[in-house]
Amino acid sequence: MKKTNNILLLAVIAAAGFAFTSCEDQPDKFENTSGIPSVNYIRSLSGETQNKNDEEDRKYTFGELVEQASPQEVLCLVGNNLKSVYKAFFNDCEVTLNTSYMEDKTLILTVPEQIPTRVTDKLYLVTKSNDTVKYDFHIIIPAPTINNMSCEYAERGSVASISGKYLINDPSFPLAVKFTDKNGNQVNADIKKIAEDYTSVDFVIPEDAAEGSIVVSSIYGDTKATFNYMDSRGMLFDFDGKTGLGNHGWHSRTITSDETSLCGNFLQLGENGATLSEDASWDDGNFSFEYWAGSWDTPQNITSGDGIALFNLADFKDCQNKALKFEMYIPSSNSWQAGAMQICFQPLEQVSISGYAIDGYDNVAPANMYVFNGEGTGGDWAKGNWGRAMYRPWTDTGKFDTGDKWITVTIPLTSLIYDRTGAVTSNMPSKETDFASFTMFVMGGGIKGTECSPIIKVDNIRVVPIK
Repeated sequence: MKKTNNILLLAVIAAAGFAFTSCEDQPDKFENTSGIPSVNYIRSLSGETQNKNDEEDRKYTFGELVEQASPQEVLCLVGNNLKSVYKAFFNDCEVTLNTSYMEDKTLILTVPEQIPTRVTDKLYLVTKSNDTVKYDFHIIIPAPTINNMSCEYAERGSVASISGKYLINDPSFPLAVKFTDKNGNQVNADIKKIAEDYTSVDFVIPEDAAEGSIVVSSIYGDTKATFNYMDSRGMLFDFDGKTGLGNHGWHSRTITSDETSLCGNFLQLGENGATLSEDASWDDGNFSFEYWAGSWDTPQNITSGDGIALFNLADFKDCQNKALKFEMYIPSSNSWQAGAMQICFQPLEQVSISGYAIDGYDNVAPANMYVFNGEGTGGDWAKGNWGRAMYRPWTDTGKFDTGDKWITVTIPLTSLIYDRTGAVTSNMPSKETDFASFTMFVMGGGIKGTECSPIIKVDNIRVVPIK
């Protein structure tokens, strides 16, 4: 046992030392030895990893002997003559070998993320002279992973897609995407296409799909999405009167419907040729939507009706595991090429509609744009250092549109970490009462783009769990 632990310790030290040795540009220093490799056993180096086949012991612990592993798990092979390994495969998936992790007695490698097309439940070690050693080892393919849906409010009968991992279609167990009908039953979507790398699936949304959960099933298990189809949980602004909330600040942003409408009215930022300069300078008259909580009563009402504090409308508890979501449409004729959509929640101490007293709150602030223009004397937040998200998808290619269709945008609340210039700040919302008011303003962001006249349509602004 002592010898075994020493070998494992040396393997871990070798892995840790990779940060130093791999920096040396000496590609010719390593040479494979001759002879045939052998494996005595394999240990997990991934800390705690899920073990789906053992209900009594759901996880492997660091250093535990293993006979199976999942993609991307780090393993340590313990045996002899392991420096002779020239290539390695789990099933028919080749492993990327790193010579800094190879010793005569140990070989550290990571299980490939690739899904095998031919399952043999073998590890193959191949020498430079093409001798091959087989070792029994099972790769656990996980149940599907669901990252997002192209549009969570896509019309019934239209084609949508889900992105993720392990979206595997097996002849004996076809991949299935299941929606919920009005009676709570699952209904299958018509699968149209599955990506060759199993990271996306296109399907037709069932005509009888209703608001509710989405489940993706493969031969390896079922996964329920964290989001719902037509998700109305935590709805803040649907612009159709269900929450009754809309413009509640200095500007009366356009709320309308047209032939592009997804589900009734939407909010529009930018119109009538309004132009963003290359640095997206100040233009609140065309590119800002404000909802500042409160009323013109004394004291202000923040518990009901127009002006309700958003934390009294939606659940902002556990904000670390929630996201702001909305649907967005940007026509290809008016692409977005400059500025950041600055998305900001604020407490009543920073902004309210009137500035009048509010029961239970001290130092209630009046209507203002301090977090965006850096004026005022209210502290760091008034200098523009209050955390907000910076959504600027155009930076990947220089321009962005949604291809004349609606998409779902996800902004984790943990990304409200930037000041008005785009620098990271530690002064950010963290408690429920920090989420009273809301501003969405396309301006600045610290990166120059190209002058443009974008039209950005937004609908169904909501706060939902993402874990």
